[in-house]
Amino acid sequence: MKYKTLGNSGAYVSTICLGTQQFGRWVDEKDACEILNVFTEHGGNFIDTADCYPIYLPNGSHGGELSESFIGRWLHSYTSRDDLIIATKFSAPMSEKPNNEGISRKYIIRAVEQSLKRLKTDYIDLYQVHDDYFDVPMEETLRALDDLVRKGLVRYIGCSNFSAWRLMKALGLSDKRGYVSYVTIQNKYNLLEKSEYESELMGLCQEEGIGMLPYVPLAKGFLTGKYHQGSINNGFLREKDVRKLYDNKRNWEALNLIQKIADKNEINSTQVALAWLLQRPSVVAPIVGINSIEQLKIVLASVDISLLSSDIAELNQLPEYSEKGGHV
Repeated sequence: MKYKTLGNSGAYVSTICLGTQQFGRWVDEKDACEILNVFTEHGGNFIDTADCYPIYLPNGSHGGELSESFIGRWLHSYTSRDDLIIATKFSAPMSEKPNNEGISRKYIIRAVEQSLKRLKTDYIDLYQVHDDYFDVPMEETLRALDDLVRKGLVRYIGCSNFSAWRLMKALGLSDKRGYVSYVTIQNKYNLLEKSEYESELMGLCQEEGIGMLPYVPLAKGFLTGKYHQGSINNGFLREKDVRKLYDNKRNWEALNLIQKIADKNEINSTQVALAWLLQRPSVVAPIVGINSIEQLKIVLASVDISLLSSDIAELNQLPEYSEKGGHV
């Protein structure tokens, strides 16, 4: 395993972050514990979850709480808690009651208390705003997060799904008021969806030392190469959603190029996609959801792959695609 600093903090994290949105939905508790054990045995120390995971349950109803609870019960028996970086997120609706979502001070205090209880830990290493809310004063949110850090309940703070100007405003406000600052941002970033990060956020992250944690780094599994053009209904868990988002001529052409580079380097397309991300500016660790030990071992092997500059140049030239297959 390799490690990088968590943004401009002094904490080191594994360059693969174990995503756990699938825990409680497609992965039961027994298998989740096995995945966590193998991940940490191979040097992984960075685990990401959220209070609302899994967002949906197998019966189609809304989920929540199970992922943190699975991790908490596993963590309770883990002997080296301080060796881990546990990241979780808040702000998504947890019920239909008022004040049970968002980024207000009232909700943040409640949310952290509940997450700490489910995770069975005294502190959260990285506490992240899951989504930006324009109806809450930014100072209220940052002051509440600053208080959590000062109380020792949280070590670092991060954000997710923020635009560049909102992140910059938050950094400026933290600097002005002396509040703790965001050290990371989670946003969608993969070989098929690049502009959201590269257009503005990438430069900001480089300038301010913010660590990028890409989610859907494999485009919901499309970039693994397990889907094939014209072949449908193969029983994959997310096939319907994946085909709705990515099934178009240009995306298949991009996947063919990725597979060509994979074959040349005697690796697979999953490892090409992750290795490319790990060589992008400010990227700390892609957040990769794992459903099996087999998948985990393929993903972990990507940290030791260094793509040739010519391969990176080809991948960088892949155009941005819309869901309908046109250039953005």
